[in-house]
Amino acid sequence: KMPGLAITDHGNLYGAVSFYKEAFKKGIKPIIGMEAYIAMDNLHQKPRRQKENYTHVTLLASNEEGYKNLMKLSSIAFLEGFYYRPRIDKELLQKHHSGLIGMSACLQGEISQALLRENYVGAEKAALFYKDLFGDGNFYIELMKLGIKDGEKVIPGLLKLAKDLNISIVATNDVHYLSKDDSEAHDVLLALQTKDELNNENRFRIESREIYFKSPDEMKELFHDIPEAIENTVLLAEKCNVDLQLGSSSIQLPQYSLPEGFETSHDYLEDLARKGMKQRFSKTTPLMEDRLNMELEIIKKMGFCDYCLIIEDLIRFAKTKNIPIGPGRGSAAGSLVLYVLGITNIDPLKFSLIFERFLNPERVSMPDVDIDFSDNKRSEVIDYLFTKYGKDSVAQIITFSKLGAKGVIRDVGRVLGLPYDEADKIAKRVPDGLDVTINQSLEDRQFANLINEKEEYKRLIAIAKRLEGLNRHVSIHASGIVITPGTLTDYVPLYMSRDKEETKVATQYDMKSIEEIGLLKIDILGLRTLTVIENTVESLAEQNTTLDMDKISLDDEATFSLLKKGDTTGVFQLESGGMRDMLKNLAPDKFSDIIAAVALYRPGPMQYIKEFIQKKKGQKKVTYPHPKLETILKDTYGIMIYQEQVMQTASIIANFSLSEADILRRAMGKKMLDAMDAKREAFIKNAKKNHIDTKTAEQIFKMMIAFAGYGFNKSHAAGYAMLAYQTAYLKAHYPIEFFAANLSSVMDNSKKVRFFIEDCKNHNIDILPPSINSSFAKFKPVDGKILFGLAAIKNVGEKAAREIVNEREKNGSYQGLFDFVLRISPDAVNKKAIEGLAKAGAFDCVEKNRARLFATIENALKEMSAFRKERAYGQTGLFDSVLGMNPVNGKLLDVKPWSKIKVLLNENEVLGTYFSGHPYENYQEEIKFFTTNTAKTLESVSDNTEVVCGGIIEEKRKTKDKKGNDMSFLTLADLNGYFDVVVFSSLYKKCWEDLRIGNAIIVKGQKGTNARNADKPSVVASRIVSIDELRDNFIEKIELNLSLQMLNEELIFDINKIVNEHPGDKNFYVMINDCEEKLPLKMDAEVEISKELVDSLTKLTGIDSISIGGKHI
Repeated sequence: KMPGLAITDHGNLYGAVSFYKEAFKKGIKPIIGMEAYIAMDNLHQKPRRQKENYTHVTLLASNEEGYKNLMKLSSIAFLEGFYYRPRIDKELLQKHHSGLIGMSACLQGEISQALLRENYVGAEKAALFYKDLFGDGNFYIELMKLGIKDGEKVIPGLLKLAKDLNISIVATNDVHYLSKDDSEAHDVLLALQTKDELNNENRFRIESREIYFKSPDEMKELFHDIPEAIENTVLLAEKCNVDLQLGSSSIQLPQYSLPEGFETSHDYLEDLARKGMKQRFSKTTPLMEDRLNMELEIIKKMGFCDYCLIIEDLIRFAKTKNIPIGPGRGSAAGSLVLYVLGITNIDPLKFSLIFERFLNPERVSMPDVDIDFSDNKRSEVIDYLFTKYGKDSVAQIITFSKLGAKGVIRDVGRVLGLPYDEADKIAKRVPDGLDVTINQSLEDRQFANLINEKEEYKRLIAIAKRLEGLNRHVSIHASGIVITPGTLTDYVPLYMSRDKEETKVATQYDMKSIEEIGLLKIDILGLRTLTVIENTVESLAEQNTTLDMDKISLDDEATFSLLKKGDTTGVFQLESGGMRDMLKNLAPDKFSDIIAAVALYRPGPMQYIKEFIQKKKGQKKVTYPHPKLETILKDTYGIMIYQEQVMQTASIIANFSLSEADILRRAMGKKMLDAMDAKREAFIKNAKKNHIDTKTAEQIFKMMIAFAGYGFNKSHAAGYAMLAYQTAYLKAHYPIEFFAANLSSVMDNSKKVRFFIEDCKNHNIDILPPSINSSFAKFKPVDGKILFGLAAIKNVGEKAAREIVNEREKNGSYQGLFDFVLRISPDAVNKKAIEGLAKAGAFDCVEKNRARLFATIENALKEMSAFRKERAYGQTGLFDSVLGMNPVNGKLLDVKPWSKIKVLLNENEVLGTYFSGHPYENYQEEIKFFTTNTAKTLESVSDNTEVVCGGIIEEKRKTKDKKGNDMSFLTLADLNGYFDVVVFSSLYKKCWEDLRIGNAIIVKGQKGTNARNADKPSVVASRIVSIDELRDNFIEKIELNLSLQMLNEELIFDINKIVNEHPGDKNFYVMINDCEEKLPLKMDAEVEISKELVDSLTKLTGIDSISIGGKHI
């Protein structure tokens, strides 16, 4: 066993904290270091060739000052010196070398590079620089024996330097992977990182196969001729003594700046809490006061007063800026102190939420307060933190994406040169779900059999298993913010992401590491739902309706009626098809039912949904494991669904304190067997004191274990349930404003816009088409309808939309295309945006012929640009000579109008939906007589039922099946909605030519489960019929069903006229209904069955009189 181990990643400290923790846990001395990149001249210079860019030097922290200097050096390397690699330079190292031990590094070190060039004087100069910099005994010559020719070549020179300059030598070994067997996998990883293939002889590779973690015996054998080098490794390790405080002993919070009159943060926190208590409650009880005092005392004892004040200050800022804040997320909603401070908005006393689930004095860890803000104002909150605490003390947090099972299989397949279809076929056999591993997948016999089909597959999986779980990519965490007590680089190293749009500074340590070293971390989340609520309330205010969401009744009949119907599109957390079905069965009639629904509808507790509903409806008897538990299990009908119920059970049955109960719950949830066994005995023993026999206590304990594994945090569920209720309330009472707000919140996603528009139709709410002269940037309620928002038009966006609206409000309506182009800034509204507006019909208010206007856009832009230039010089003659008229009346090109279908397809392209009609209207009269279902009725059809449906192909995704054959996924639209179709390869071969976007088809098949979108019906096709095939092979006749009384000469004349106008090859019959038997009167002419024919007959005799006959599909 090695007594010490160092981490020296190239140029960064990403893994320092997790390495330190794991090494310390195993009784190995952790040494924190970094193999730094040293710029050849200075870190700000960027040489043309990368090879001239840098050399390496190894730096180890000998003490806390050295650790801080490492963090500073690594931070500056990323923030200032990044060029291909994060670089420092010698001048910077001279400023921040204290507490560091230096080593000459690998073959890329400056000394070794000089020796390779046979420049002994240069090597000596470099060695003397580092020796003088770090001081005698603090710089070492590294010796490596990695089987590399150049490496062996420089060892004599290194030994000579060490002797000549009296510098100690030390034996090291680059460790790029753990085991010698990982060599091939590492080579694949290098190819993966450089986007190359393994068989490319010119790719980057590491010559040595010896860069694995060698044992002490292997190192001694390797350096048997230089034993001093091995002995010095122990001496060097003894010099490195960084004491990194982790966990409960590491808390490093900023001190909150107190107002005058307060000496401690606890005094101020208590003052705010007691004032807040009076504001929250008109009357308090001794129990409430005791709860407040208990929480304040624990917060003080654990040292988190400043933390609470910092969060309170942030919330107070948001409220002063009218930034919507969520009611509470996670265990924080269980704190009365946070509630009276206004940080959360869920009364923990009313909903029986537990403080110890948030802060446990017996398990000291950093508090975790996640805060939701409206997504469109989240940046204001982050900016406030930067302003208040300074950019030197606030940063975002890094996150690392991993090589998951599916991704690593595809990546390794590519590197090995395996055809993509084959690697993809294997990857798709890995079950969906978080953290599913390759080993777990191999437990499936079909997957294992597939791998055994070819040696290439076996090799792929063998390598993929070794790479699975490695970090693949760094990015910025979506919500994490860290605040340090002083300068960031005294506590954490920094990283800079360089996106195309902006650069962001983040910590090199991830969320877990930040928590381990005790820094203040806040999760600031942007929640679309809060923006929707805010915009709905603002829209109502514009109509002189004031609504305070905090004061709405939680017993509203209309709200619960909506929930019982499952009418929850747009309702937070309750939108999915499965959740809607559950709500219909559950029929919630109180707020606690919504909390339970949020907690139950997840993997694990889902198995209890049926039992929960049966007990709620009285269909099954409610029983309790023990009468003492009725008080805590009554609302959930005897079923444990919350983590807090597990804690309360331990408290009631076995007299555990809630802090002890929380530790037990955590041990049960994480299946920590030793910890559970330690508590089991005390549980049984204490239960006896409460007159509960051993058998019953054992049963309860087992039940707690089962429920603790998936029990949901009730505090979190209550916060979610509140937002669910509020959005359901708005939908029930103010649907138009609510839908407008929802549509505005998803304007950058045409599919979601279409989704909400479909629900508007279900509620008989009209959406008015976009118009440059009446629309606003966002969707807006107008006279009981919703006006389409300009920003939702493809290629327009919010900036252009606001420019259009602002100019219109300032200078009046637009008179035409030329007037529009002249008045609008070309920087804000470009050609693509104007074309999008034209396709959307937004210019219909000034020109109905969209084709004519669209064709003129190019000319209008050129001519108005020329006019602007002339006007800038005080001349207008050029424009007059070009157009001979006022710019308002510029001439449009003479172009034929678009066909109806082109108009509709253009609308769908830029709006995500159709406005002036639907292409299916052209075919529905023919198709509907052969179908059994529409998109709407499909929703209620049981799986595996045979159905026949028709629609227009809106989307097509061609892919390969498991055997490498072509297949396709389609999305079809009819007048009632959308449904997906799966076309497997055997059918695809027969009908692929008919599967074009915009084509009308009929699909026969089985109703299936939609793996891509559970809310959209799906059909697995067994037959597909094109509209041409339908007309040629299936439609045989059209019948007009009339009564004898209706027949007269005029009607017969009109029927004949229509029939003669639509010649074709299909039989036409007039059926007399009121004879003893239907009397068919065949007309002399045959007809072509079309929408025009059906429309003409409909006007004459009504749609109900028409039927189309033919063969079944």
